Amino acid sequence: MAAVLIIDDDIHICRVLASRFERMGHMPSYCLNLNHGFDMISSGGIDVVFLDINFPEGSGLDIINNINELPDAPEIIVMTGINDSKAAEFAIKAKVWDYIQKTGSHKQFQLSLERAVSYRRQKQKTNCTHSFKRNNIIGRTGRINTCFEAVLKASRTDAPVLITGETGSGKEIFARAVHDNSSRCHNDFIIVDCAALPDHLVESVLFGHAKGSFTGADSDKPGLLALADKGTLFLDEIGELPLELQKKFLRALQDKRVRPVGSRREISSDFRVIAATHRNIPEMMAKDEFRQDLYYRLASIKIEIPPLRERKPDIPLLVEYHLDRKRKLFNEEPRRLSDEFVAGLIQYDWPGNVRELFNAMDHACSEAFGEDTLFEKHLPDYIRLSNIRDKMNLNEPAGNGDVKPYEPLDVTAFQFREYIERMKCRYIMHLVSHTDGDIRLACRLSGLSRGHLYSLLKKYNIKMS
Repeated sequence: MAAVLIIDDDIHICRVLASRFERMGHMPSYCLNLNHGFDMISSGGIDVVFLDINFPEGSGLDIINNINELPDAPEIIVMTGINDSKAAEFAIKAKVWDYIQKTGSHKQFQLSLERAVSYRRQKQKTNCTHSFKRNNIIGRTGRINTCFEAVLKASRTDAPVLITGETGSGKEIFARAVHDNSSRCHNDFIIVDCAALPDHLVESVLFGHAKGSFTGADSDKPGLLALADKGTLFLDEIGELPLELQKKFLRALQDKRVRPVGSRREISSDFRVIAATHRNIPEMMAKDEFRQDLYYRLASIKIEIPPLRERKPDIPLLVEYHLDRKRKLFNEEPRRLSDEFVAGLIQYDWPGNVRELFNAMDHACSEAFGEDTLFEKHLPDYIRLSNIRDKMNLNEPAGNGDVKPYEPLDVTAFQFREYIERMKCRYIMHLVSHTDGDIRLACRLSGLSRGHLYSLLKKYNIKMS
């Protein structure tokens, strides 16, 4: 038995589906409003959601990512009455369970629901029985939880893994988590920074060399692929691996055999590969800068690490983790975080991601030497300047060019409906500015649901800092 929620503004469809799902032994409920539906999902206890796309107040697609951010998010089955390939592409990329036509047979709806429920039960059972070592992975947002699930799945196989993400987002930490949760955890985790390898030594470092194979090779030396036998080889910045070596590495990856430079014999090595890059490999392939066959071999499992700006609710957790680590390592005094300091951290977009955040915290602690509370003035100047510019730009959202948020509107210049829309826009702008990007606080102050607030932000093209 599963709790099924149907969100559709057509009450006939809701009643027909609810009746059929009830006969299947499930507990269906329905609502006709998108925002109310999101609030019901946020309350928890829903296993599967049947979500329509078209609503008077917006698109059902707009709340999919918000649903996925929730803890224990339900499986989503999108249902639509129109053919829209772009909507289908968006939904699939957002990891919905299924995308079906409303004109489909009842059997199709039943089969999709049964499979979604079966998958959810299996996933819940797996998560309860598997002890997952989070290592230094900090975060609770839906994007990070998705990465956790990917790490868990990757740790159960020996298939190659490709981790993508911006510089400083923590790709090595996730690679270690895959290794530490795998059957190879008791063996070596060998790190290779492809960007740091000198061109004339890359082949020797990776594959090893025989004595006398080149000047200075006065003895046999195993390469890193051989040293990773029974363990994991982490190739950081795989996009920097020279093109001429990619074919040789692909063969070693396929055959698990390595031929050292200058040697006539091959060496067996049972290594597992995890690769990482901040570069766009498909674009490199289009320019013949990366081998297509190697990419598809490496990308058997893909894990995409979100940038810090897309998981800002995790910032306070990351800060506390870093401060706690500094206290333990360097015996530093505990620090209090003022509200304005946390607001400043959340407002900034962190192009350097978690690495930049930790560096900024080190700077702030140094600036606050002898003080027990961190204030915004302790942040690096470039961050404070960026935040000030951001706040100034926030007063003029795109698409509302002549709306001045701190000046009264001339009631003679607009008709009633346009005047009301402009006042709504101003209210949301003030709300965003006042709460410094805290979505929960904004919802609490305004009385808006999270889904409704997001729809207004999108409508008025206002960014939540």
